[in-house]
Amino acid sequence: MLVDVLGFIMSFLYNLCKNYGVAIILFTLFSKIVLLPISIWVQKNSIKMVKMQPDINKIKINYFGDKDKIAEETAALYKKEKYNALVSLVPLIVQIILLLGLVEVINKPLTHILDVPENVVTQYENIYLDNNKDVDSEASSLELMVVNDIKNGNANSYKSIDGYEDVNKKIIDFNLMFCGMDMSWIAQYEGGIAILIPIIAGLSALIMCIGQNKMNVLQSEQSKANKWGMLIFSVLLSLYLGYFVPAGVALYWTFSNLFAVLNQWLLNIWINPKKFVNFEELEKGQKELKALMSLDKKKKRTKEQIKKEKEDYKRFFKIANKHLVFYSESNGFYKYYKSIIEYLLEHTNIIIHYITSDYNDNIFNMAKDNNHIKAYYIEEKKLITLMMKMDADVVVMTMPDLENYHIKRSYVRDDITYVYIPHGVDSINLTQRYKSINAYDVFLASGKYQREEAEATFKLFKLDRKIVDYGYCLLDDMLKNYKEKKNNSKRKSILIAPSWQKDNICDLCLDELISELLKNKDYDIIVRPHPQEVRHKKEKFEKLKEKYKDNKQIYIQTDFSSNNSVLDADLLITDWSGIAYEYAFTTKKPVLFINTPMKIMNPHYKDIKIEPYTIWSREVIGKSIAPDKLKDVNKVVKSLIGNKEYTKKITDLLNDSIYNIGCSGEAGAKCIIECIQERIEERSKNEEK
Repeated sequence: MLVDVLGFIMSFLYNLCKNYGVAIILFTLFSKIVLLPISIWVQKNSIKMVKMQPDINKIKINYFGDKDKIAEETAALYKKEKYNALVSLVPLIVQIILLLGLVEVINKPLTHILDVPENVVTQYENIYLDNNKDVDSEASSLELMVVNDIKNGNANSYKSIDGYEDVNKKIIDFNLMFCGMDMSWIAQYEGGIAILIPIIAGLSALIMCIGQNKMNVLQSEQSKANKWGMLIFSVLLSLYLGYFVPAGVALYWTFSNLFAVLNQWLLNIWINPKKFVNFEELEKGQKELKALMSLDKKKKRTKEQIKKEKEDYKRFFKIANKHLVFYSESNGFYKYYKSIIEYLLEHTNIIIHYITSDYNDNIFNMAKDNNHIKAYYIEEKKLITLMMKMDADVVVMTMPDLENYHIKRSYVRDDITYVYIPHGVDSINLTQRYKSINAYDVFLASGKYQREEAEATFKLFKLDRKIVDYGYCLLDDMLKNYKEKKNNSKRKSILIAPSWQKDNICDLCLDELISELLKNKDYDIIVRPHPQEVRHKKEKFEKLKEKYKDNKQIYIQTDFSSNNSVLDADLLITDWSGIAYEYAFTTKKPVLFINTPMKIMNPHYKDIKIEPYTIWSREVIGKSIAPDKLKDVNKVVKSLIGNKEYTKKITDLLNDSIYNIGCSGEAGAKCIIECIQERIEERSKNEEK
C-alpha cells in the first residue's frame, strides 16, 4: 500500500515537471514537509534530553563507577521528565521505510510512473527475458531494463504485445536524464561519469553530518568518537547506496541529506535550544565528568586490586553501628591522623574504620596487628557511591570540597558529623577552593590564623559550624622526630618541594633551578614534588629520574610516607606550598620562596577581609626570588643556609600561630570522642521518643 501511495505521488510530480530527476527532488522536499510534525517532535525531545544532561552528568558523577545505580537513577529521571529515548530513532525508521518504498517505485517505472497495466508489464518483462537469457528473472530492476532496452532502439522486439505502440511511446518520452545522468544508471555497471553518483551521495552525507554536529542540539553534545563514528557510517552508507542502486535512489538520498540540514536550521530558528538549555551548567558538569573519567583511565589496576575493593566494599556495609570512619586519599595521608588515631587506640575502645584509596597503604599492616582498626581499600571511583551510602556517627577527612564535587555527604543519614582536618597550617581561604569547608560540621583549626579565616568564612555564609582549637599533629611528630634525629651527613642538602597548582616550580622553572643549583658541588639536591603532582603526572617524574639517574648529587623523591627528606634538609625551596611552614617550624631554618604566580584556589578570598597568612608570613620565615632571577639563586642559598637570625623569628611565629604544640593529637581525639558521644546521646533520645 505504501508503495502504491509513493508511486501515485511520484507519477503526479513527474507529470507536473516531465523530468524524473526533478520529480525525485520534489518528492524528497514533499516528504520533508509532510514529516515536519515528526521533526518538531524530535527537536523538542532532543532539547529535553540536553536540558536534562546536567542532571544526568550529576548522576554519573555522584555514582561514578556504579553502572546499575546510574542506570536506575537515569531511568527515574527520564520517567520524571517524560522523556522517551526511542523518539530520536523515529526519523531514521521513517527514512528507511521511505527509502525502501522509493527503491520499489524507481525500480518499477512502468507500473508506478507510466501507469502501464500489470498484465502488459508482465508481457514486456517476459519478452525481454527471452531475448536476454543471462538476466535473472527475479531482478528487482527488470522494468528499468525494459525501459533502457526500448530507449536503446529495440522497440520492435515488443510488437507482439497489444497496444505496444502507445506503451513504447510513453517509454521513449519518459525523461530519465538529469544533469547529464540517466536516473536508471547503476554506477556498479555503468562506469564513466556514473562514478560521480556515489561520490555526490557521500559528499551530501558529509555535509549533513557536519551540519548536524553543529546545529542539532543533541548531536552537538555527543562525544567526538560518536560524531566521527556517525559521520563515517553515514558517508560509507551513502557511497554504498550510490554505487549499487539506481541513480534515482542516490539522488533521493542526496537531497534528503541536504534538506535535512536546511530542516535543522529552520527548526533551530523556530524552536531555539538556547532558550531552554543551561549550557554553562552543562559545560561545567561535562568538565567534571571528563576529569573523573581521565583520572579513572590513568589507573590500571590488577585483578587482585579489583577483587579486594569489591570484598572491602561489601565488608564495610556488613558492619552496622559504625561510630568512626577516617578517609585517606593515599598512604601519605595517614601522617595527618597519626597521633589522633594513636590516642584513640590507647584511651578508648572505639573501632576505627579506615578507608584508603591506596592499595599499598601501610594501614593494612597496622590493621593486621590491631583489632580496633578495620581497613578498607576503596578507589575514588567506588568511593563516590560508598560515601553517599555512608552509615556512621562521625566521618573524619582531610579532603576539602565535600559536596562541591563528586564526593557527597551521606544520602542515607543526615545526622553524621563530618570533621575536617586541614593538611597544612597555611591559609585555607587562599589555597583552597571557594566554599571548600562549608559542608563540614566541625573544623579542626591548626592555629589562630586558620581559626580567624574559618570564623569569617562561616559568618559570611551564615553557617553554624563548630571550630576546635586543634593544632597540627604532623608538626608534632616532625618536632619530636627532629629532636631525636641526628643528621651525620657532612654535606649540605637542599629540598625542592613545590606546591600543587598551575604554574608551580615544576611547570615553570624546575629544570633551570636544578641546573643552577648543580653548579655548586657542595650541595645534595632532593626534588620532592607534591603527591598530587606525581599522581597526575607520573611519567614526567619517571623521566626526571631517568635523566639524573647517574648523578649522585640529586635525588627525585616520589614516596611520601617518610618526612626524613624534610627533616634532613638545610634549606627548603618552594613556591606556595604549606610545606614551608612544616619545615621552618620544625627545623627553625629559613625557606627560599620562588615567586611563581600566587596559588589562588579561591578567587573570592578577599571577601572575608583577612590578609592570608600565606602571603604576609613569607618574609618572616625566609626570602623570595623571582623565577627570572634564578641565576642568582646560589647567592641567595648561601645567605640563608646556616643563618641563625631566622631562628627566633620562626620560633615566635610558631608559638603565635599553632595550637597545642606537642599534644594536638589528644585535642583532636577528644573532639572526635565528644562528637561520637553527642551522636549516641541524640540517637538514644530519639529512640525514647
